[in-house]
Amino acid sequence: MTPRRGLVAAKLAGVAAVLAIFAVFPLVFTNPAVTTIAVFTLLFMASATAWNGFSGYTGYIALGHAAFFGTGAYVLAIVTQHLNLTAGSSLFALVPLGGLAAAVVAVPFGLVALRTRRHTFVVITIAIFFIFQLLAFNLGITAGSSGIQVPTPNWDSATFNNPFYYVSLGIVVFATLVSWGLRRSVLGLQLLAIRDDEDRARGLGVPAGRAKLVAFVLSAFPVGMAGAVYAYFLGQIFPQFAFNPLFDLSIALMSLFGGIGTLVGPLLGGLMLESLQQYFTLQFSDGDLYLVIYGALFLAVLIWLPRGVIPTVSDWWKRRSARRLGLAGQGEAGASSPSATGGEALAPVARVSNDLAVPRQQM
Repeated sequence: MTPRRGLVAAKLAGVAAVLAIFAVFPLVFTNPAVTTIAVFTLLFMASATAWNGFSGYTGYIALGHAAFFGTGAYVLAIVTQHLNLTAGSSLFALVPLGGLAAAVVAVPFGLVALRTRRHTFVVITIAIFFIFQLLAFNLGITAGSSGIQVPTPNWDSATFNNPFYYVSLGIVVFATLVSWGLRRSVLGLQLLAIRDDEDRARGLGVPAGRAKLVAFVLSAFPVGMAGAVYAYFLGQIFPQFAFNPLFDLSIALMSLFGGIGTLVGPLLGGLMLESLQQYFTLQFSDGDLYLVIYGALFLAVLIWLPRGVIPTVSDWWKRRSARRLGLAGQGEAGASSPSATGGEALAPVARVSNDLAVPRQQM
Protein backbone atom coordinates (compact mmCIF):
# COMPACT_ATOMS: atom_id res chain seq x y z
CA MET A 1 0.00 0.00 0.00
CA THR A 2 1.34 3.43 -0.97
CA PRO A 3 1.65 6.15 1.69
CA ARG A 4 -1.16 8.12 0.04
CA ARG A 5 -3.54 5.17 0.10
CA GLY A 6 -2.55 4.46 3.67
CA LEU A 7 -3.39 8.04 4.64
CA VAL A 8 -6.78 7.84 2.90
CA ALA A 9 -7.52 4.54 4.63
CA ALA A 10 -6.58 6.06 8.00
CA LYS A 11 -8.88 9.04 7.40
CA LEU A 12 -11.77 6.78 6.41
CA ALA A 13 -11.20 4.65 9.49
CA GLY A 14 -11.22 7.79 11.64
CA VAL A 15 -14.47 9.01 10.10
CA ALA A 16 -16.08 5.59 10.62
CA ALA A 17 -14.95 5.57 14.25
CA VAL A 18 -16.38 9.04 14.89
CA LEU A 19 -19.70 8.09 13.27
CA ALA A 20 -19.85 4.93 15.37
CA ILE A 21 -19.31 6.97 18.54
CA PHE A 22 -22.10 9.36 17.61
CA ALA A 23 -24.38 6.47 16.66
CA VAL A 24 -24.10 4.73 20.03
CA PHE A 25 -24.04 7.92 22.14
CA PRO A 26 -27.78 8.00 23.04
CA LEU A 27 -27.70 4.27 23.74
CA VAL A 28 -24.89 4.69 26.27
CA PHE A 29 -25.87 8.05 27.78
CA THR A 30 -29.60 7.61 28.33
CA ASN A 31 -30.16 10.59 30.63
CA PRO A 32 -32.81 12.79 28.91
CA ALA A 33 -30.95 15.95 29.94
CA VAL A 34 -27.80 14.67 28.22
CA THR A 35 -29.58 13.65 25.03
CA THR A 36 -31.42 16.98 24.94
CA ILE A 37 -28.08 18.79 24.99
CA ALA A 38 -26.87 16.39 22.29
CA VAL A 39 -29.81 17.21 19.98
CA PHE A 40 -29.22 20.96 20.24
CA THR A 41 -25.49 20.44 19.76
CA LEU A 42 -26.02 18.45 16.55
CA LEU A 43 -28.40 21.08 15.18
CA PHE A 44 -25.81 23.80 15.74
CA MET A 45 -23.01 21.63 14.32
CA ALA A 46 -25.04 21.23 11.11
CA SER A 47 -25.90 24.94 10.96
CA ALA A 48 -22.31 26.06 11.59
CA THR A 49 -21.03 23.68 8.91
CA ALA A 50 -23.59 24.97 6.40
CA TRP A 51 -22.78 28.60 7.27
CA ASN A 52 -19.08 27.90 6.81
CA GLY A 53 -19.82 26.41 3.37
CA PHE A 54 -20.69 29.93 2.27
CA SER A 55 -18.96 32.41 4.58
CA GLY A 56 -15.83 30.34 5.18
CA TYR A 57 -15.24 29.68 1.49
CA THR A 58 -16.15 33.11 0.11
CA GLY A 59 -15.03 35.41 2.92
CA TYR A 60 -18.51 37.01 3.03
CA ILE A 61 -19.58 37.05 6.69
CA ALA A 62 -23.34 36.48 6.65
CA LEU A 63 -25.35 37.29 9.78
CA GLY A 64 -28.80 36.47 8.45
CA HIS A 65 -28.96 32.68 8.42
CA ALA A 66 -31.43 32.78 11.29
CA ALA A 67 -33.95 33.74 8.60
CA PHE A 68 -33.45 30.29 7.04
CA PHE A 69 -33.59 28.58 10.43
CA GLY A 70 -36.88 30.29 11.25
CA THR A 71 -38.28 29.61 7.79
CA GLY A 72 -37.68 25.88 8.19
CA ALA A 73 -39.22 25.92 11.66
CA TYR A 74 -42.36 27.76 10.58
CA VAL A 75 -42.84 25.69 7.43
CA LEU A 76 -43.00 22.48 9.46
CA ALA A 77 -45.28 24.06 12.08
CA ILE A 78 -47.67 25.65 9.56
CA VAL A 79 -47.92 22.57 7.34
CA THR A 80 -48.56 20.38 10.37
CA GLN A 81 -51.26 22.71 11.67
CA HIS A 82 -53.11 23.33 8.40
CA LEU A 83 -53.07 19.69 7.32
CA ASN A 84 -54.01 18.47 10.81
CA LEU A 85 -51.16 16.01 10.81
CA THR A 86 -50.66 13.78 13.83
CA ALA A 87 -47.41 13.45 15.69
CA GLY A 88 -45.09 10.59 14.92
CA SER A 89 -42.06 9.60 12.91
CA SER A 90 -43.91 10.50 9.70
CA LEU A 91 -43.57 14.20 10.51
CA PHE A 92 -39.83 13.93 9.94
CA ALA A 93 -40.68 13.71 6.24
CA LEU A 94 -41.42 17.45 6.44
CA VAL A 95 -37.84 18.23 7.49
CA PRO A 96 -36.51 18.32 3.88
CA LEU A 97 -39.48 20.55 3.01
CA GLY A 98 -38.26 23.03 5.60
CA GLY A 99 -34.81 22.95 3.99
CA LEU A 100 -36.30 23.42 0.52
CA ALA A 101 -38.35 26.41 1.68
CA ALA A 102 -35.23 27.98 3.19
CA ALA A 103 -33.34 27.44 -0.07
CA VAL A 104 -36.14 29.10 -2.05
CA VAL A 105 -36.13 32.06 0.33
CA ALA A 106 -32.34 32.29 -0.04
CA VAL A 107 -32.61 33.09 -3.76
CA PRO A 108 -34.16 36.60 -3.51
CA PHE A 109 -32.28 37.14 -0.22
CA GLY A 110 -28.99 36.41 -1.98
CA LEU A 111 -29.82 38.37 -5.11
CA VAL A 112 -30.25 41.48 -2.96
CA ALA A 113 -27.47 41.00 -0.41
CA LEU A 114 -24.77 39.67 -2.73
CA ARG A 115 -24.81 42.83 -4.82
CA THR A 116 -22.72 44.34 -2.02
CA ARG A 117 -19.46 43.41 -0.27
CA ARG A 118 -17.75 43.43 3.09
CA HIS A 119 -19.39 45.53 5.82
CA THR A 120 -22.32 46.51 3.64
CA PHE A 121 -23.09 42.85 3.01
CA VAL A 122 -23.07 42.15 6.75
CA VAL A 123 -25.45 45.04 7.45
CA ILE A 124 -27.85 44.01 4.69
CA THR A 125 -28.01 40.39 5.91
CA ILE A 126 -28.84 41.66 9.41
CA ALA A 127 -31.50 44.01 8.03
CA ILE A 128 -33.17 41.28 5.95
CA PHE A 129 -33.15 38.97 8.96
CA PHE A 130 -35.05 41.54 11.05
CA ILE A 131 -37.56 41.90 8.21
CA PHE A 132 -38.24 38.17 8.51
CA GLN A 133 -38.60 38.46 12.27
CA LEU A 134 -41.07 41.35 11.96
CA LEU A 135 -43.09 39.40 9.39
CA ALA A 136 -43.29 36.46 11.79
CA PHE A 137 -44.63 38.78 14.49
CA ASN A 138 -47.26 40.40 12.25
CA LEU A 139 -48.44 37.85 9.68
CA GLY A 140 -51.62 35.95 10.42
CA ILE A 141 -50.28 32.68 9.06
CA THR A 142 -47.55 32.64 11.73
CA ALA A 143 -50.05 33.46 14.55
CA GLY A 144 -47.86 36.40 15.61
CA SER A 145 -46.55 36.44 19.15
CA SER A 146 -48.98 33.66 20.14
CA GLY A 147 -46.83 31.15 18.31
CA ILE A 148 -47.78 27.81 16.79
CA GLN A 149 -48.09 24.52 18.62
CA VAL A 150 -46.65 21.40 17.00
CA PRO A 151 -48.09 17.97 17.91
CA THR A 152 -46.01 16.11 20.49
CA PRO A 153 -45.30 12.42 19.79
CA ASN A 154 -46.57 9.90 22.31
CA TRP A 155 -43.24 8.15 22.69
CA ASP A 156 -41.60 6.52 25.67
CA SER A 157 -40.08 9.24 27.85
CA ALA A 158 -36.86 7.25 28.32
CA THR A 159 -36.10 7.25 24.57
CA PHE A 160 -38.15 10.29 23.50
CA ASN A 161 -35.10 12.24 22.31
CA ASN A 162 -33.53 9.42 20.29
CA PRO A 163 -35.45 9.92 17.00
CA PHE A 164 -34.65 13.64 17.08
CA TYR A 165 -31.02 12.82 17.81
CA TYR A 166 -30.61 10.52 14.83
CA VAL A 167 -32.42 12.85 12.43
CA SER A 168 -30.18 15.69 13.63
CA LEU A 169 -27.14 13.47 13.16
CA GLY A 170 -28.30 12.79 9.60
CA ILE A 171 -28.45 16.54 8.94
CA VAL A 172 -24.90 16.92 10.27
CA VAL A 173 -23.66 14.19 7.93
CA PHE A 174 -25.53 15.75 5.01
CA ALA A 175 -24.16 19.26 5.70
CA THR A 176 -20.64 17.87 6.04
CA LEU A 177 -20.88 15.96 2.76
CA VAL A 178 -22.17 19.08 0.99
CA SER A 179 -19.30 21.14 2.41
CA TRP A 180 -16.75 18.46 1.49
CA GLY A 181 -18.10 18.08 -2.03
CA LEU A 182 -18.26 21.83 -2.50
CA ARG A 183 -14.66 22.23 -1.41
CA ARG A 184 -13.44 19.62 -3.91
CA SER A 185 -15.53 20.89 -6.83
CA VAL A 186 -14.89 23.53 -9.48
CA LEU A 187 -17.41 25.73 -7.68
CA GLY A 188 -15.36 25.40 -4.49
CA LEU A 189 -12.22 26.55 -6.31
CA GLN A 190 -14.15 29.52 -7.66
CA LEU A 191 -15.33 30.41 -4.15
CA LEU A 192 -11.80 30.24 -2.78
CA ALA A 193 -10.60 32.45 -5.61
CA ILE A 194 -13.33 34.95 -4.70
CA ARG A 195 -12.20 34.86 -1.08
CA ASP A 196 -8.60 35.57 -2.04
CA ASP A 197 -9.27 38.36 -4.55
CA GLU A 198 -12.73 38.72 -6.08
CA ASP A 199 -11.79 41.37 -8.64
CA ARG A 200 -8.92 39.27 -9.92
CA ALA A 201 -11.15 36.17 -10.00
CA ARG A 202 -13.67 38.05 -12.13
CA GLY A 203 -10.88 39.16 -14.43
CA LEU A 204 -9.88 35.51 -14.90
CA GLY A 205 -13.41 34.60 -15.94
CA VAL A 206 -14.87 33.32 -12.67
CA PRO A 207 -18.68 33.86 -12.62
CA ALA A 208 -18.51 35.36 -9.13
CA GLY A 209 -22.17 36.38 -8.83
CA ARG A 210 -23.52 32.96 -9.80
CA ALA A 211 -20.96 31.09 -7.67
CA LYS A 212 -21.77 33.13 -4.57
CA LEU A 213 -25.52 32.73 -5.04
CA VAL A 214 -25.28 28.94 -5.48
CA ALA A 215 -23.15 28.63 -2.34
CA PHE A 216 -25.56 30.87 -0.44
CA VAL A 217 -28.56 28.74 -1.41
CA LEU A 218 -26.71 25.51 -0.62
CA SER A 219 -25.85 26.82 2.84
CA ALA A 220 -29.51 27.67 3.52
CA PHE A 221 -30.82 24.14 2.92
CA PRO A 222 -29.28 22.36 5.98
CA VAL A 223 -30.04 25.36 8.20
CA GLY A 224 -33.71 25.18 7.19
CA MET A 225 -33.79 21.46 7.99
CA ALA A 226 -32.23 22.16 11.39
CA GLY A 227 -34.96 24.72 12.06
CA ALA A 228 -37.67 22.21 11.18
CA VAL A 229 -36.27 19.64 13.63
CA TYR A 230 -35.96 22.37 16.25
CA ALA A 231 -39.65 23.26 15.96
CA TYR A 232 -40.77 19.63 16.17
CA PHE A 233 -38.44 18.92 19.08
CA LEU A 234 -39.70 21.85 21.18
CA GLY A 235 -43.35 21.30 20.27
CA GLN A 236 -43.99 25.00 19.78
CA ILE A 237 -42.47 27.90 17.91
CA PHE A 238 -42.42 31.66 18.55
CA PRO A 239 -40.96 34.46 16.37
CA GLN A 240 -38.38 35.58 18.90
CA PHE A 241 -36.94 32.06 19.15
CA ALA A 242 -37.27 30.97 15.54
CA PHE A 243 -35.74 34.23 14.29
CA ASN A 244 -33.13 34.82 16.99
CA PRO A 245 -30.16 37.11 16.22
CA LEU A 246 -28.05 35.15 18.72
CA PHE A 247 -28.32 32.16 16.38
CA ASP A 248 -26.23 33.90 13.72
CA LEU A 249 -23.65 35.04 16.24
CA SER A 250 -23.42 31.54 17.66
CA ILE A 251 -22.79 29.70 14.39
CA ALA A 252 -20.30 32.35 13.29
CA LEU A 253 -18.41 32.07 16.59
CA MET A 254 -18.44 28.28 16.35
CA SER A 255 -16.83 28.41 12.93
CA LEU A 256 -14.25 30.95 14.09
CA PHE A 257 -13.51 28.87 17.18
CA GLY A 258 -12.87 25.66 15.26
CA GLY A 259 -11.34 27.29 12.20
CA ILE A 260 -13.30 29.16 9.57
CA GLY A 261 -12.87 27.86 6.04
CA THR A 262 -11.97 24.35 7.23
CA LEU A 263 -14.12 21.24 7.02
CA VAL A 264 -13.75 19.99 10.60
CA GLY A 265 -13.51 23.40 12.31
CA PRO A 266 -17.24 24.24 12.45
CA LEU A 267 -18.04 20.69 13.60
CA LEU A 268 -15.55 20.97 16.44
CA GLY A 269 -16.71 24.48 17.31
CA GLY A 270 -20.36 23.45 17.40
CA LEU A 271 -19.61 20.34 19.43
CA MET A 272 -17.61 22.18 22.07
CA LEU A 273 -19.33 25.55 22.34
CA GLU A 274 -22.97 24.51 22.11
CA SER A 275 -22.59 21.59 24.51
CA LEU A 276 -20.75 23.85 26.98
CA GLN A 277 -23.33 26.59 26.59
CA GLN A 278 -26.19 24.16 27.25
CA TYR A 279 -24.35 22.68 30.22
CA PHE A 280 -23.64 26.11 31.72
CA THR A 281 -27.28 27.06 31.19
CA LEU A 282 -28.42 24.03 33.20
CA GLN A 283 -25.83 24.48 35.94
CA PHE A 284 -26.09 28.24 36.36
CA SER A 285 -29.65 28.93 35.21
CA ASP A 286 -30.44 31.05 38.31
CA GLY A 287 -28.21 33.89 37.09
CA ASP A 288 -26.09 35.09 34.23
CA LEU A 289 -22.88 33.47 35.42
CA TYR A 290 -22.96 30.96 32.55
CA LEU A 291 -22.82 33.84 30.06
CA VAL A 292 -19.71 35.18 31.76
CA ILE A 293 -18.02 31.75 31.67
CA TYR A 294 -19.01 31.21 28.05
CA GLY A 295 -17.74 34.64 27.01
CA ALA A 296 -14.47 34.29 28.93
CA LEU A 297 -13.81 30.92 27.30
CA PHE A 298 -14.32 32.30 23.83
CA LEU A 299 -12.24 35.40 24.57
CA ALA A 300 -9.37 33.18 25.70
CA VAL A 301 -9.53 31.25 22.44
CA LEU A 302 -9.52 34.45 20.37
CA ILE A 303 -6.41 35.66 22.22
CA TRP A 304 -4.38 32.47 22.15
CA LEU A 305 -5.85 30.72 19.10
CA PRO A 306 -6.91 33.59 16.78
CA ARG A 307 -7.02 31.37 13.68
CA GLY A 308 -9.11 28.71 15.39
CA VAL A 309 -8.31 25.36 16.91
CA ILE A 310 -7.91 23.26 13.73
CA PRO A 311 -5.56 25.63 11.79
CA THR A 312 -3.46 26.28 14.91
CA VAL A 313 -3.04 22.59 15.70
CA SER A 314 -2.37 21.83 12.03
CA ASP A 315 0.36 24.48 11.82
CA TRP A 316 1.92 23.21 15.06
CA TRP A 317 1.98 19.66 13.69
CA LYS A 318 3.56 20.80 10.42
CA ARG A 319 6.28 22.74 12.25
CA ARG A 320 6.94 19.76 14.49
CA SER A 321 7.20 17.44 11.49
CA ALA A 322 9.48 19.90 9.71
CA ARG A 323 11.80 20.06 12.73
CA ARG A 324 11.91 16.28 12.86
CA LEU A 325 12.78 16.03 9.19
CA GLY A 326 15.34 18.79 9.63
CA LEU A 327 17.04 16.87 12.44
CA ALA A 328 16.98 13.74 10.32
CA GLY A 329 18.58 15.68 7.48
CA GLN A 330 21.27 16.93 9.83
CA GLY A 331 21.97 13.36 10.96
CA GLU A 332 22.33 12.16 7.39
CA ALA A 333 24.57 15.11 6.60
CA GLY A 334 26.67 14.31 9.65
CA ALA A 335 27.08 10.73 8.47
CA SER A 336 28.50 11.99 5.18
CA SER A 337 30.55 14.81 6.76
CA PRO A 338 34.33 15.17 6.19
CA SER A 339 35.15 13.35 9.43
CA ALA A 340 33.13 10.35 8.27
CA THR A 341 34.19 10.33 4.64
CA GLY A 342 37.56 12.04 4.80
CA GLY A 343 36.53 14.51 2.07
CA GLU A 344 37.02 18.14 3.20
CA ALA A 345 35.54 19.42 -0.07
CA LEU A 346 32.12 17.96 0.83
CA ALA A 347 31.66 20.11 3.96
CA PRO A 348 30.18 23.23 2.26
CA VAL A 349 27.76 21.06 0.24
CA ALA A 350 26.59 19.28 3.38
CA ARG A 351 25.96 22.60 5.13
CA VAL A 352 23.99 24.02 2.20
CA SER A 353 21.76 20.95 1.87
CA ASN A 354 21.31 20.99 5.62
CA ASP A 355 20.10 24.60 5.59
CA LEU A 356 17.60 23.90 2.83
CA ALA A 357 16.09 20.81 4.41
CA VAL A 358 13.60 22.57 6.69
CA PRO A 359 12.33 25.23 4.23
CA ARG A 360 11.64 22.55 1.63
CA GLN A 361 9.47 20.65 4.05
CA GLN A 362 7.56 23.78 5.03
CA MET A 363 6.55 24.59 1.45
